[in-house]
Parts: sequence; structure tokens; C-alpha cells
Amino acid sequence: MQKAPDFTLPDQNGTSHTLSDYRGKWVVVYFYPKDETPGCTAQACSFRDGRQILEDNHITVLGISADSVESHKKFADKHDLNFTLLSDPDKRVIQAYDSYKPKKMFGKEFLGIHRNTFIINPEGEIAKQYTNVKPEGHAFKIIQDVKSLRQVGGGGTKPPQGYIKK
Repeated sequence: MQKAPDFTLPDQNGTSHTLSDYRGKWVVVYFYPKDETPGCTAQACSFRDGRQILEDNHITVLGISADSVESHKKFADKHDLNFTLLSDPDKRVIQAYDSYKPKKMFGKEFLGIHRNTFIINPEGEIAKQYTNVKPEGHAFKIIQDVKSLRQVGGGGTKPPQGYIKK
């Protein structure tokens, strides 16, 4: 497996988070285009609504976009988001995870952030990657996949809890 690129970024409260500090835990790193857009809001709310199941399964969620700390704070407060949003205005981390690429909309091509998600295992390796994900219900798919990855490769601090889709 490939090592996950390490990074340090500020969250919605201005506190720095370093990926390697999460070593020993399962981490979901998801990239999204922009705060307050319909798809990004649906995806964030999916993680919010699945928070208890994610916590029960010892999975930490880190959402990353190029939006500012202030934008993330407003977004998190407005939608009662209960997980960490990280600000990458220079897109260094987004590029390191190959999530900043050409996109097409209305027949025009431009560079943009792709909705990609990575499951990082306790050893700091990319255990699974999703590209151009559908935002609705994404958190529940992650729960299923982490459970499968644990059965195949072990890892984690505790066996996963039962999966209950809301």
C-alpha cells in the first residue's frame, strides 16, 4: 500500500492538525470543492449524521477544501458539523492527493477540486480511495468498507460495531 502524504493544516477553529498525529487510528480524508454548495453540504451532512457510527468504529473524519478557516467555521456552525474541516488555500495537500485536476461543466474545462475520499489505515497507508464520489450517504459506504478492510488486514483499536443505516 502507498503511504498517505503527510500534512499539517488549520481547522475551522484555527487549530493545526497533522495527519501523522492520527497514526494508530483509521482516518477518512475527504476532499470537496466548496463550502455551502449543494453537493458539498449533502456530503458534509452525511458525515455529520453518521458521526456516532463513525466514532463507535474509531474512525476520524477530516474534510479538506481550499476554503478559508473563516468559511469553514461558518459552514460548520450553520450545518452543525461535528467533525474537522481543514483549510488548504494553496491546494498543496489537495494536489498531493491528486484531487486538483481538470473538470468540465457546461462544456467548459477548468481546474478544480474533485470530490475524492481516502481511507487511511492505522499504519498511515492509503487503504482505499474513492474518486468523484456521490455525496449522499457517502459516510455509510465508508463504514462498510472500513469494516471489510479490518477483516482483511486487521488494524484499529477495537473490532468494529454493527452497521446501521439511518
